[in-house]
Amino acid sequence: MIQRFWWKILACFLLLYTCVYGFFVQVPKLDDRMKETIRNMFFHVPMWFGMMILLLVSLIYAIKYLKNPSIKNDAYSTAFAATGILYGVLGLITGAIWANYQWGMPWSGDPKQNGAAIAMLIYMAYFVLRGSMNDEDKKARISAVYNIFAFFMLFPTLWILPRLTESLYPGGEGSEGNPGLNGKDMDYNMRTVFYPAVIGWTLLGVWISTLRYRYILLAEQKSQN
Repeated sequence: MIQRFWWKILACFLLLYTCVYGFFVQVPKLDDRMKETIRNMFFHVPMWFGMMILLLVSLIYAIKYLKNPSIKNDAYSTAFAATGILYGVLGLITGAIWANYQWGMPWSGDPKQNGAAIAMLIYMAYFVLRGSMNDEDKKARISAVYNIFAFFMLFPTLWILPRLTESLYPGGEGSEGNPGLNGKDMDYNMRTVFYPAVIGWTLLGVWISTLRYRYILLAEQKSQN
């Protein structure tokens, strides 16, 4: 039993470790604005890491569906996409909370904030597209193609365009953001929490996705009966 669920136990342990030790570990005092808000690194950034991994898995199953159409491949792709979007929305929320302390407002129209919001809207359209079709085969096939498009749109919206314009985030041209959100500025103490947080949030996302996958299959079986 433990061998089957070890990764779920590990996810719970790592998240408990993150949520407890993350608020007690000594963090560097980079400037007067950052202060304790640097602890958001243990939540905001790992959620974005988890989002990218979950959406990558969704992409892989979308490609697998196009090569080998099956309910399971489509269900896995849909489940991981849904959890990835959830993580993306949580990333936007935690980022807005941090921005409220750092920049004086939760949403400043920064290119990276806008790009992240656009990326999430593109993925949300994935589910609108699925809901607009009744034919299951057509829905799964078109959704798989759109999933591929949505994933590759993450790169210009999240990583390329924000770096070509002035941004408050570190890494953008003329950026004036607080360096505390730059991974290079994390000290050893922060890394002992950050990396377990990335693993923990990602494993939790996989756990949620597998539960949603089972729900999709059960709903499919119920509709056929």
